[in-house]
Amino acid sequence: MKTHMFTLTVAALMQWPFLGFCFASDHLVTLKTDMATIDPKMPVYDCAPFQTKVKPCEPELLEAPLIEVPKNTINLSKGKPVTSSDDMPVIGDLELITDGKKVLGQEEQVELKEGLQWVQIDLGHECDINVIWVWHCFNVQQKICKIAFRDVVVQVSNNEKFDEAVSTVFNNDTDNSAKLGKGSDKAYIETRFGKPIVLGKPIKGRYVRLYSNGHDRSEANSYVEVEVFGSPSEPDKK
Repeated sequence: MKTHMFTLTVAALMQWPFLGFCFASDHLVTLKTDMATIDPKMPVYDCAPFQTKVKPCEPELLEAPLIEVPKNTINLSKGKPVTSSDDMPVIGDLELITDGKKVLGQEEQVELKEGLQWVQIDLGHECDINVIWVWHCFNVQQKICKIAFRDVVVQVSNNEKFDEAVSTVFNNDTDNSAKLGKGSDKAYIETRFGKPIVLGKPIKGRYVRLYSNGHDRSEANSYVEVEVFGSPSEPDKK
């Protein structure tokens, strides 16, 4: 029985209609989740044409990617508690990051203070994680005002403090300015389709931590939603 494995990058999206895991094809299904929308009350600001300082930068996603995952994959993070290096966000409450509502709006986003910051999701128990899908804030004028966040690092661990046994699944900090190790992933342009990080094989962990360090147009760190997909690890399955 043949197996297939793909690593999700924007370049790969242009070559492969489906992306998935190293599992038998008859055990896979297409991952279904809503894409972000824009609150019509969201103000529109003038801005200069986009010239990213974060290089190299992938082209933006123009449509929702099709991702194949094991049949038992669920959204593990919906409604789960979120903590942060900034426990008093400038805008919004941390619980908005996992509330299941992907709306770019004044009352539906979370903005953390300037500098390197992280948010952390507690899944409640160890899980087999397949996909981490991140929606940072994007711009209402998507065709002109594009955004690329700096030092995006995503890690998984069973250790709440992330001081040991940490798996880094995405890192576009190519100069190690965040002091978390030099990354080899490319920066990417934020869109309503988010950034799906597809793991080549499931990684076990209870906690998911996401770092960022502002973006090209602002020093703030902002999120619309984060979804962690996978299944409970074997000992926790009923």
